[in-house]
Amino acid sequence: MPLAPQTRAALTMLLAVASFALMDAGLKQLAAAYPPMQVAALRGAASLPFILAWVAATGALKTLWRVRWPLQVFRGLVSVAMIASYAYGLARMPMSTAYTLFFVAPLLITALSVPLLGEKVGPRRWAAIVIGMVGVVVVMRPSAEGALSLAALAVVAAAICYAISAITVRVLARTDSTASMIVWLLFFLALGAGILAWPQWVPIRAADLWLIAGLGLAGAIGQYALTEAFRVGEASLLAPLEYTGLLWSLMLDLAVWGVLPDSMTWTGAGIIIASGLYLLRRERIVHADDPDPPPPPGTLG
Repeated sequence: MPLAPQTRAALTMLLAVASFALMDAGLKQLAAAYPPMQVAALRGAASLPFILAWVAATGALKTLWRVRWPLQVFRGLVSVAMIASYAYGLARMPMSTAYTLFFVAPLLITALSVPLLGEKVGPRRWAAIVIGMVGVVVVMRPSAEGALSLAALAVVAAAICYAISAITVRVLARTDSTASMIVWLLFFLALGAGILAWPQWVPIRAADLWLIAGLGLAGAIGQYALTEAFRVGEASLLAPLEYTGLLWSLMLDLAVWGVLPDSMTWTGAGIIIASGLYLLRRERIVHADDPDPPPPPGTLG
């Protein structure tokens, strides 16, 4: 008996989140041995062949060239900063803590949509954004000795870059295909980060080749599953499932690195996730009658 579309979309979304969690575990492992910019380059280069095979199989190759090049290049450069910052933070903190801080991204997307897209955000959504930022402060604990670290700031910077990339996608989606946004993101990520990493490039150990290949495959599977989930299901129903990534990060932290977040991180995570879920609910209400809703995060790469 075939699954209902929304059920299939939800299961596909869960697969996407799990795949990206495994990819992030690979990033964390690589970031312990290679510079952050080199890790960013490897992230893009490792996934690009798998994504190109998917694009070719779906007959979307012809759509790759009809794009808005300035915005595609800008988004690629922003993604270089995003992955490099995220890799730096991952190497120096538990995955679960990094995930908690990165969950502020949906709140930042809503906040940035006001000055960059001219969208209107009501007082309830602004309140959710402010409360979510309080959760970030709780996790970072600037008053605690050593808690306000460069690693935490790097992850927050990565979340800001992600939000800027998401805003760019909203503009690109009016003219460019989903396939082009994914392919050129990975291409410019590999190229830009590779150029910046070259002066301090560390020779890749043969033992790490399987890890790099696995990272690329996990990233490609995650991207395909995410895109397919949002193609079939409703964004407002699927977006909350992204928070299951925290469960994966907790399991990977415990299984691979033998660490768990402290009570303050749990408290901050609860505040950020609650704010994000409320914001998603308000977004669903506000855009209930919108004939042209924002594109799903499945196009973010």
